[in-house]
Amino acid sequence: LYLLEGGQSAAGKLIDFIIETHAAFPKLKEMADHKKGTSTVSLLNERLDEMAREKGVPMPMLAQSLHMTPDFIGNRSPLADPFMRGAVVGLPLSATLDDLAVLYLAANQALAYQTRHILDALKAANHPPPTSIIACGGLAKNALYIKMHADVLGLPIHLPKEEEAVLLGAAILGATAGGIYSSINEAMCSMTAIGSTVLPTLDDAISTFHERRYCVFRRMASDQLEYRNIMETSI
Repeated sequence: LYLLEGGQSAAGKLIDFIIETHAAFPKLKEMADHKKGTSTVSLLNERLDEMAREKGVPMPMLAQSLHMTPDFIGNRSPLADPFMRGAVVGLPLSATLDDLAVLYLAANQALAYQTRHILDALKAANHPPPTSIIACGGLAKNALYIKMHADVLGLPIHLPKEEEAVLLGAAILGATAGGIYSSINEAMCSMTAIGSTVLPTLDDAISTFHERRYCVFRRMASDQLEYRNIMETSI
């Protein structure tokens, strides 16, 4: 067995940070508390759908003028640079609930672009490209996060039947160690299943939109390295 590691550190925490530090968060939290059982993320996802209908545009395009790099605590992959930092370009002089929704959308898209950057680096190193993605963990429960990844990567994303897939992995190891199954592979085949699949949107306009934003994303990362070089150069 072997593993090609290409992860993002604290991706979920980044989305929490974007939401909870925004001036409109208290209003959003009040709305979520009023609708018991509804999370702030669910409310933002709903508002984005409403905004798209109101403006008559595909929902991803609401963030057309707002760009982000998600390296708020450094870049784990593919740059492996702990000195990288997050950046946002295109902020307005307002802080409404709709502004928060668009910033939240841009953060989800930025994480998807970084995932693509990781996959592009693997491809450049002559590793075969994936044909699908299996997502698990907390962010797999966020429909917007999963959909943005499917669209940006152009790949189907499979979600496990068991929502707590990480805990299921521990159970698989325990069942194997206890002799219920003769191997981890046998346990996995018996205890796991795909619950649903999210497919990429087949729309040339959305594909072109994400391609252009990905170019901006890569430029922002390379520009930050250039800014650092300027500031570290002796005058």
